[in-house]
Amino acid sequence: PSQRSMGKIITYEHANFEGYSKEFTSDMADLKSVDWNDCISSVKVIGQPWVAYEHINYAGQLIVFEEGEYSFVGNEMNDKISSLLLITEKLRNPQITLYEHINYQGKSKVVTEPTDLSKGYDNNTVSSHKVQRGAWLLHLFYIGSWMFSMKTCLSITSETDNETLVGLSQAQLHTLATSLIGVKRS
Repeated sequence: PSQRSMGKIITYEHANFEGYSKEFTSDMADLKSVDWNDCISSVKVIGQPWVAYEHINYAGQLIVFEEGEYSFVGNEMNDKISSLLLITEKLRNPQITLYEHINYQGKSKVVTEPTDLSKGYDNNTVSSHKVQRGAWLLHLFYIGSWMFSMKTCLSITSETDNETLVGLSQAQLHTLATSLIGVKRS
């Protein structure tokens, strides 16, 4: 496939597509290497979705940009993007399996569409997962007596699929809401 059919992201140093810009057609683990670290404020995406990360090597807070124009990346990521990842996986017919315990043990549930588990019997029962197809965003919420926190992780189909919801015990996992990347929402 051509680069255009795969994906391209045009990044701008200011909101509303103003200022200098740089175009990318492949992953960038460290935007410092091209003198473009911590300066992105708006983006245009053509083709496949992109994931922008707060830190180099695809670490830290993330935001997903699907095809379209984003005149502002948002206050939380403005001038903080340090790496870019192109989602190249096929996004049709997505599937993820959620497991009750770590290491893919216990009851399992296959999910094929965006789901909020807090509204059903699976609330507080997911501790690991495997992606069979597609790219998924997992939003993990923890609500304590004086604390609310959210962790988002990206899971993509891979040959060594051993994703575990790291750092959150079953007791801490309040809600797991899944989002599909590349699915038009109505």
